[in-house]
Amino acid sequence: MNETASIRITTKALNSGNCQVKFFIEDETNPQYGYLLLNETKPVGDILEEIKVRLARRREALLQANPFLSIAPSQDDHHFYLFSA
Repeated sequence: MNETASIRITTKALNSGNCQVKFFIEDETNPQYGYLLLNETKPVGDILEEIKVRLARRREALLQANPFLSIAPSQDDHHFYLFSA
């Protein structure tokens, strides 16, 4: 995600008491979208910070991956999903 990209979110309260966040990363070169599952409703600022932290964590994992393997490292974060738009 480059510095000019913005993140737009929508939230949905689930029957389980969890909160589903759908987010859109509006980036001209690499638009993405994804989902984040939270155990509770949080303020928008906290949600945006959580998304940024998880994006940074994923980016760091990809940078540390072995370049000689054709398989990307698996993520065990079943509460955060990211897709190319």
